[in-house]
Amino acid sequence: MNIKRITISFFASILLCTTLNAQSSVQKEADKLFNKFAYAKAIPHYEQMVVNSFNETHAFQRLAECYLLMRDFEKSIPYFKRFIEGTDTPTNYYFKYAMALKSSGDEKAALKWLKKYKKYNKNDKRVKEFLKDGNLASVVFNSRERYDLEPVPFNTEYSEFGSFVHEGNLYFSASRKSQKNDELYGWNNEPWLDIFYVPEGNTMAQPKRFGDEINSKYHESSLVFSTDYKNDTIVYFTRNNYFQKKEGFHTIKKEDKLIENQNNLKIYKGEKIDGKWKVTRNLKTNADHYSTGHPSVNTDRTLLYFSSDRPGGYGGTDIYYAKIHPRGGIGEPVNAGPVVNTAGNEMFPYVNNEGQLFFSSDGHLGFGQLDVFGTVADSTGQIKDVINLGKPLNSEKDDFGYYALENGIDGYVSSNRKGGKGGDDIYRFRFIPSLSVQGVVTDAINLKTLDSVQISLFNQATGELMSKTVTDANGGYQMLISRNVNYRIEAVRKTHPHKSVYFSTRTTGRATKLIKQDIELEPVLDVKVLAGLKKIYYDFNKANIRPDAAIELDKVVKLMTETYPEMIIKLEAHTDPVGSHAYNDQLSERRAKSAYEYLLANGVSRNHILSYKGFGKRVPINECTSKQDCSPEKLELNRRTEFPVVQIQARAVTQSK
Repeated sequence: MNIKRITISFFASILLCTTLNAQSSVQKEADKLFNKFAYAKAIPHYEQMVVNSFNETHAFQRLAECYLLMRDFEKSIPYFKRFIEGTDTPTNYYFKYAMALKSSGDEKAALKWLKKYKKYNKNDKRVKEFLKDGNLASVVFNSRERYDLEPVPFNTEYSEFGSFVHEGNLYFSASRKSQKNDELYGWNNEPWLDIFYVPEGNTMAQPKRFGDEINSKYHESSLVFSTDYKNDTIVYFTRNNYFQKKEGFHTIKKEDKLIENQNNLKIYKGEKIDGKWKVTRNLKTNADHYSTGHPSVNTDRTLLYFSSDRPGGYGGTDIYYAKIHPRGGIGEPVNAGPVVNTAGNEMFPYVNNEGQLFFSSDGHLGFGQLDVFGTVADSTGQIKDVINLGKPLNSEKDDFGYYALENGIDGYVSSNRKGGKGGDDIYRFRFIPSLSVQGVVTDAINLKTLDSVQISLFNQATGELMSKTVTDANGGYQMLISRNVNYRIEAVRKTHPHKSVYFSTRTTGRATKLIKQDIELEPVLDVKVLAGLKKIYYDFNKANIRPDAAIELDKVVKLMTETYPEMIIKLEAHTDPVGSHAYNDQLSERRAKSAYEYLLANGVSRNHILSYKGFGKRVPINECTSKQDCSPEKLELNRRTEFPVVQIQARAVTQSK
């Protein structure tokens, strides 16, 4: 036996074992940090595994998840690509990859992986929302309603989020270094969150920490002010499980026999005692084994809204509410239901001064991960639908912490979108509501409303047709329009010549939602058109009014007695060119007289028919002269009764004194 070879093999085995043990320790430490939600600290360890070519698939999966959970979607995609095509890849990664792609703007690729995920997870409700008719569904919202956003001046390289304005101060959460606690939070390597405040609207003021009793060595966020039964000011806020200087943990035993201690979130109540804020109550809605946080209270102080991942919900985190009893106690939590909550995460509820619920969700159809949604309720207050608030308030990243000021137009939102200073930043928004032009189209003579008028909206500057509609049975119309544009409206109806009216939205106020633009149309001076007449027929060589002719003459009666009671006409009858002038003159005169007498007998005033006359064949409307050179159809066109309009409206007579 070769002793040298045995010796080399022995030491090689020892070296291999040492290397494997070292690499195994790297993975153990990485997984430990990952399970503690310390994703930022776990990333270097997983990267080291890749460098060492040790359990690379596991490392790539965890790296993708780390960046996904840290909301850095672009960085997650290269790691997804390293394992996603593997035959043994768990299918839940298909959905995660699709959402990362969608958030980075690659909707074509996102569609591909959503469809692939659907093949294996047909009952996942999220797929039904994100896929529609085989295509990646787009977010439908009123694009004419928009928000102007600008970052607040106190954003830093760390995280700032959440907003609440009380007595002139803006309260928010921020991860800023403290002299008392310089420890970093492992999730994102940032300081622990505290609550700060700054004068609202003051761009030069420096934020200050809220009272030390409220802020602790753990996270605090989502502070809201309310009142108690004595009408004293109180606060609710979110904090890790830490009350009366005691920490609380929930112990979980993992499948790999590792033990994890979770310090979950809870909602606490604070009161001002002897001029200082004290944390006085751990709400009974809390528990050690799940998280409860992000409180919001309605204006009437009757309901407390919050988010929680408690058992029995629809997904990861759901929105709940609980009644606030007159003496201040909090009732049993009620899930806000499946219209609001999904298989994803719903959080950061906010109730405005009109009782409307807003929240953020990554389960409803959106632009990225967390988007801000508003709810639509019926007259009983039951929520019927949710609406995505659209861009630019929402982005391809996380958008949350929506808060509106009392005017309902301005407010704040938090986001980790591109272009910010830190992980999360606070943005002030100015809501610009949608703008519509609305009006009623009426007849300029009788002032009655006109239905079926075609309304066309043009951009004056470009001549581009922007929109079309038709007036309803009451003559009404309404169209969405844009601001800072000069418009021309063209109104057209068969009975009324077209008319153009002009208006501008260049000076329209930001809060304006509706511009009134009524239109009056002059009628055409044509009885046939106004009354909608068909041909009036007579029997051969006769002048009596046939039943079918009576139907048409009744239309003239209605026009002259109801629609335009001041109308004055002439009545003229014409024949075809067959026969002599004497014969046709006499025949047309008899027919004119018959029509005249019918109109008088049915209510038309004698004074409103200036004359009746037969013109025989003397005024043809075509080139016909005989049966030989005309078809029967052309001959018939000359056999007609006409009603020239002399006056449609009485003119005021000015008398000189």
